[in-house]
Amino acid sequence: MKRYLLALALAAGIPSLAYAQNATALTEHQIRTRLAEQGYTKVNDLDFEDGVWKADARSGDGNRVQVRLDPRTGNVYPNEQVAQMSERDVRAALSAAGYTGVHDVDYDDGVWVAKADDPGGRDVKLKLDPNNGKIFGIEKD
Repeated sequence: MKRYLLALALAAGIPSLAYAQNATALTEHQIRTRLAEQGYTKVNDLDFEDGVWKADARSGDGNRVQVRLDPRTGNVYPNEQVAQMSERDVRAALSAAGYTGVHDVDYDDGVWVAKADDPGGRDVKLKLDPNNGKIFGIEKD
């Protein structure tokens, strides 16, 4: 089943699902290294969950933050981040990418989250970069 989903994701141009399913996703050690490189310390509760890495950490300014990380690139999305896109922008980006029935679009903990039907008609929950709308996490809903 996993091979089928991986092949389907690659054929449909859904790289985030594919990365979450195969060995190109960053390892826990690599994620910890990326966090340290960006000034995060005291990283706790690091887990791969809902198609993305999640952790609690202390930011460079000493504040406790929750972060989500792109499993492929290691880009960090702290929960305090300000979105550069509006809900309308997110809906438009998903529509342009072939998603239909977009609903429950929310800015949550520093990232956009939306539910939709993927181009293959499956219900998915998506996590999007708040600056450019790039999908970095996909999970079956």
